[in-house]
Amino acid sequence: MKAEAENHSRLTCEVETTLRVIGGRWKVLIIKELMEGVKRFGELQRALDGITQKMLTQQLREMEEDGILHRKVYPQIPPKVEYSLTPLGESLQPILYAMHEWGVKHSFEINRKK
Repeated sequence: MKAEAENHSRLTCEVETTLRVIGGRWKVLIIKELMEGVKRFGELQRALDGITQKMLTQQLREMEEDGILHRKVYPQIPPKVEYSLTPLGESLQPILYAMHEWGVKHSFEINRKK
């Protein structure tokens, strides 16, 4: 019984870690955009309808700190900055695909209850 509780506790902790890294309204959408390839700030902002410049900047910084994306600054004027997924960020693809499949499978049932 104790081992089961420890395993559940450990699983919960790791799920919380994952949710901290990809949670919120924008991070999964940013990852989805970067799965298509390298993007500049303006491209991301145009692709994410409704995100403010401040929020996008904050989300990108958090994701960079977590090692999910790489920010490459080119030494030119005007400044050019590109964002891409790191190998750690790319490793989230199966998780996002699994979430997508779960949503496809259960969206009718969930939306029916609203």
